[in-house]
Amino acid sequence: QVHLVESGGGLVQPGGSLTLSCTAPETIFSIFLMGWYRQAPGKERELVAHIISGSNNTYYADSVKGRFTISRGSAGNTVHLQMDNLRPEDTGVYYCKAREIVGGRAVDYWGQGTQVTASS
Repeated sequence: QVHLVESGGGLVQPGGSLTLSCTAPETIFSIFLMGWYRQAPGKERELVAHIISGSNNTYYADSVKGRFTISRGSAGNTVHLQMDNLRPEDTGVYYCKAREIVGGRAVDYWGQGTQVTASS
């Protein structure tokens, strides 16, 4: 089973910053997009941001616009999420996702999650 490898989570005070990184294995031949989701306790997983390969078009949830920045690494199979001005409501487990299009069908790969906690 293919897993993405995430790093960079941790505990930070409100107003602080963290950078998450995610690397997809080279066995994923052609990545269409990479993104980050998060899941707070008792809530459903939600999309935070994604970036589309080639065009580098990005999407951000309204709750993180102006505070989070998603970017691709030079190797193409890495994505970063710079999180500034973190708020307590940003707390949760952050999951990386890579999407591949195979025969016209979307195939999604996930990381195992990294904990982000913004608390004083």
